[in-house]
Amino acid sequence: MAISNNVTEFILLGLTQDPEKQKVIFAVFLIFYLATLFGNFLIVVTIKTSPTLESPMYYFLTYLSFSDACFSSTTAPKLIVDSLSDKKTITFGGCMTQLFSAHFFGCMEILVLILMAYDRYVAICKPLLYTTIMNQHLCGVLVGLAWVGSFLHSTAQLFLTLSLPFCGPNVIDHYFCDVQPLMKLACSDTHLANLLFVSNSGAICTSSFVVLMASYVVILYSLRSKGAEGRRKALSTCSSHILVVTLFFGPCIFIYTRPQTTFSVDKSVSVFYTIVTPLVNPLIYTLRTTEVKYAMGKLWNRKVIPGKLLGRF
Repeated sequence: MAISNNVTEFILLGLTQDPEKQKVIFAVFLIFYLATLFGNFLIVVTIKTSPTLESPMYYFLTYLSFSDACFSSTTAPKLIVDSLSDKKTITFGGCMTQLFSAHFFGCMEILVLILMAYDRYVAICKPLLYTTIMNQHLCGVLVGLAWVGSFLHSTAQLFLTLSLPFCGPNVIDHYFCDVQPLMKLACSDTHLANLLFVSNSGAICTSSFVVLMASYVVILYSLRSKGAEGRRKALSTCSSHILVVTLFFGPCIFIYTRPQTTFSVDKSVSVFYTIVTPLVNPLIYTLRTTEVKYAMGKLWNRKVIPGKLLGRF
């Protein structure tokens, strides 16, 4: 643990120092965040209340939506509040909590995406054994392992950061607390810490992306032997998964797999995977998955139309 640490709070510079742009950031990201919460909450409620969405794929989708909402909540509220605040500070404890939460739910999303890819692989490549392999017990165990893996990863990132001495300055050139911006403030040589960081977060991002893309290549190759209707349905599902994987892992790999250097676009790229991707995921899954759209339509009719009818009496 750090011995030389007299920093009690950090100052976040945010995305910009321009007052007019900060007002725009407040409005835009408030809308983004509320839409993210609503979209992911709607997916969770739809899957939980629809008897037609009880397959493992939608079970994992529930956890992906939950991770999206929580992942966005680790950074977006602070960014929104700070955009209208003169003093953009965060306590040392709050900074460490934000760092831990962001890595926990970010890793959770990665692991759930891997589980969804495995589910599609079994469903398409081994359809006769699907119900036997992907049973309820196994799905629960896999999700439990994802929770444990996320906790171990985020704990490693937290202890790596806490091992650094902070004696000033305390200005973070970012809009949230992450390991790399904090390493720039450490009062010691951080080459070893950066190597450990890249070998942890960078390795997880890169290896997971390679595994996911390889699994989908195998899945798409196996579709040659399927009928036209089965091929169309499988392609629709897999294409939405591949789009989510690309949107999420592209920015993550850019941020977490390089040496301790900074670029002017770093904060913009971070916005994309921490705030924008959790927003577009619900859109991708609802617009490209017929079963989810149908279930949402039934849920809307069940909740809204009866209310309208009652209002007439």
